[in-house]
Amino acid sequence: MPLTAATPTPPRFEHHTGAGPVLGTGARAPRLSWQLSPTESAELPPDFRQDGYEIEMTRAGQSPQRFRVDSPDQVLVPWPGPPLTSRESATVRVRVRSGETWTDWSDPATVETGLLAPADWRARFVSPQGIGGLDRPAPILRGTLTVPAEVVRARLYATAHGCYRAELNGQPVTDEVLAPGWTSYRHRLRYQTYDVTGLLRPGDNQLAVLLGNGWHRGRLGFLGERARYGDRLALLAQLEVTTADGAVHVLATDGSWTAYESEVLADDLYDGQRTDLRLATRTAPEGPVEEVPGDLDALVAPEGPPVRVTQTLPAEQVFRSPSGATLVDFGQNLVGWVRLRVRGHQSGHEIVVRHAEVLEDGELGVRPLRTARATDSYLLAGPDEVVLEPTLTCHGFRYAEVIGVTELSADDITAVVLGSDLRRTGWFESSEPLLDRFHENVVWSARGNFLDLPTDCPQRDERLGWTGDIQVFSPSASFLFDAAGFLSSWLADLAADQYPDGTVPFVVPDILPFSQPAAAWGDAATIVPWQLYQRTGDLGLLARQLPSMRAWVDRVAALAGPRRVWAGGFQFGDWLDPTAPPDAPFQARTDPDVIATAHLARSASIVAEAAELLGEPDVAARYAELAAEVREAFVAEYLTPGGRVLSDTPTAYALALVWDLMPQALRARAGARLADLVRRAGFRISTGFVGTPLVADALTDTGHVDVAYRLLAQTGCPSWLYPVTMGATTVWERWDSMLPDGSINPGEMTSFNHYALGAVADWLHRRVAGLAPAASGYRELLVRPVPGRWLQSAGARHLTPYGEAAVDWERGDGQLTLRVRVPVGTHATVHVPGAPDPVRVGHGAHEWRVADPTPAAPALSSAATVRDLMDHEPGWTQFVAAAVAAGVATDEPGVAAALGRYLDRPAEAAVAALTWGGGRPGGEALRDCLGQLLGSAEGEDAPAA
Repeated sequence: MPLTAATPTPPRFEHHTGAGPVLGTGARAPRLSWQLSPTESAELPPDFRQDGYEIEMTRAGQSPQRFRVDSPDQVLVPWPGPPLTSRESATVRVRVRSGETWTDWSDPATVETGLLAPADWRARFVSPQGIGGLDRPAPILRGTLTVPAEVVRARLYATAHGCYRAELNGQPVTDEVLAPGWTSYRHRLRYQTYDVTGLLRPGDNQLAVLLGNGWHRGRLGFLGERARYGDRLALLAQLEVTTADGAVHVLATDGSWTAYESEVLADDLYDGQRTDLRLATRTAPEGPVEEVPGDLDALVAPEGPPVRVTQTLPAEQVFRSPSGATLVDFGQNLVGWVRLRVRGHQSGHEIVVRHAEVLEDGELGVRPLRTARATDSYLLAGPDEVVLEPTLTCHGFRYAEVIGVTELSADDITAVVLGSDLRRTGWFESSEPLLDRFHENVVWSARGNFLDLPTDCPQRDERLGWTGDIQVFSPSASFLFDAAGFLSSWLADLAADQYPDGTVPFVVPDILPFSQPAAAWGDAATIVPWQLYQRTGDLGLLARQLPSMRAWVDRVAALAGPRRVWAGGFQFGDWLDPTAPPDAPFQARTDPDVIATAHLARSASIVAEAAELLGEPDVAARYAELAAEVREAFVAEYLTPGGRVLSDTPTAYALALVWDLMPQALRARAGARLADLVRRAGFRISTGFVGTPLVADALTDTGHVDVAYRLLAQTGCPSWLYPVTMGATTVWERWDSMLPDGSINPGEMTSFNHYALGAVADWLHRRVAGLAPAASGYRELLVRPVPGRWLQSAGARHLTPYGEAAVDWERGDGQLTLRVRVPVGTHATVHVPGAPDPVRVGHGAHEWRVADPTPAAPALSSAATVRDLMDHEPGWTQFVAAAVAAGVATDEPGVAAALGRYLDRPAEAAVAALTWGGGRPGGEALRDCLGQLLGSAEGEDAPAA
């Protein structure tokens, strides 16, 4: 009898997530994954486990084949049959065995390969002659295919030098945008495969393809370069049509195609698009095309999803600026373009749309765009109603200015959101609205900057794949989204662009004329694939990237030399430490050599673990030894016998603690020092790109959970929540991209959509909510929440490779309730807060109710120290307010900094420290405040500081 309580999901091929058949895969033997979920009407028995599986494969034109395997594996299992050939399709379904009982068969899923070899291409790259040059209208290339009979199957394979938009018989062939995307074009150029069967008809069929500058020929980078990959646009397209009689008819780009100018007068990703609608209905003169060089060996199939329109947002407000400009607020900082409906204007009337992320003095704040114009304009054909929107550009914006429409209605304007069409897989929520909004800001920053590759920002004249940004953000990214295929493709570019000596470029694809080894940035070569392995279990990705990983570590090890200390030379350091001047973001307080050597130890350890997993013990031993030597050198060079780390900064301690770079005996003292540094900063952030993802973990690991929560809950500047209080809807590049007075940071480099400082979201998922992988791919879960007084509840859920896992907890009435859902095929080790021992549970829903172990706020007494005063949040808030009112300090950081050297002194010492031993006015008011806080009838004289 079949096991009817669960049926496997349709198999997934590699990391493809789209609905429907997977077309154009480049994998000849795509790995398979499936999930087992209980039906709505029945739960699986607790002892259910997969002991084996059977795959049924039906290749085109062949009888089904079945393959039985005794294995509990259900994620990225090997393709069971012979490899697929070009253009071949196969339909696959699966069932699983538990004991001697089989489930029902899954629904089928279909995969089809693309063109896997250069010889499969009859098409050649062609470029228009006489038109389509730089600063000329975008060209359209056209070819015609006569189909003599009924069409039964048709595929279009296409790519371009530039970006392209294809229409077949006047209908778009896809909803994809800005194809083929941006890769390391000299090594890897993606092509796309489209099923166009429904767009063809017997007789003449016309394929027309609009070419835009895109990344290939448009502006790229902050150096003002254009045509970075070449000054000619070109198309490679092959339309293959199978008719009812079995014949295959091919239209391939060659010298017989023609080209003409489109109505798009100019297009650029940074500057925008200019369109003359009067030209859309004309009959344009057509000219010839010619074959141009193009490397068919560089063609690769997509690994991740394409860029699409993922959402539209209505206008929240249409209003007039102080200068009289018509402005639109969409309520959300986003990436995409504006869709505008207009009517009643004369032919030749111009409408202009400008974009910006923020307002300054009530007007568009365009200074952060630097030289990017971010402007779309249209010349209308006449009074008929028309919808205006570009297709060959994108912008980062929340606000738009519309010029040329006198009475704009909010109903006529919409924001169109673009991005790689990544499947959402992770969620977090809590009892604090500000924290939930911050987490939503992290999600929106990822959505905006994950546009075909992980960029730093989406609005200014940059938008590059900075390696350091995604290195720190990859754990959060891989929880929030199914980013495996997306990041796998980017890692292939990283390996392709890596220098022969192992140096990793600052940006990938590499378009900068300068790069050199830089810690945290170059370590993307090791940390990003390792994170993807941990979250997906993809050993194949590790195997593919291992040579790149080793090359990077070998390069840095050579720089470190026999001392095993990476010192000197260029470093980004703890980029955007909040104390760095606006015009010098690298001037952080943490010694760059501390950061560099720590990263060498971390990357060497990762390579050792990866090699061990891949069955290369000799390689693993070599890098494990290197990692041990670097750790020893780190201790000798940068640690004191008392547990201090050189630089004495939160970032330095976070690195040493989270990455186990110090002896166990020193961890408690180092953690205590880190907590005191947070106190001395007034519970404000003191870390940049490097320290921010780690500081909360370091505090939590060393028992300072309350301090971590104080850091998280802070709303003053700099903090994670300060931008939220300023109305931010995405994460900012700087802690103070907007100053408290509403003005834009004076630094030239100021973005309002930058995910790196949102990397703390990973700590929210793993530690606050308590949902983490305990084995690669979430085969084992670790549930270990750390509730804090600031939150009454928190929870996270994640669509793991095995299914949905969820954890949530809530506090109330002296109890804590913990709820856990474990997907089929996994187990969870659950640390119930306050319980002495963990519990291991299998799939299903579980719940515990225990006495709330969250400690009450520490009471203040006459024996309290300055540290105790700072840790007593209500009392500390009152004392800071009294100090500011008395005129002895201007804000909380000022009070905290003055008391930083007195943390172990009696609380009364705080008054003396702030009044210079009583030499400044205000001491009496402070003593009265402190006396009330300490429970005495009246303040006592403070001892001399």
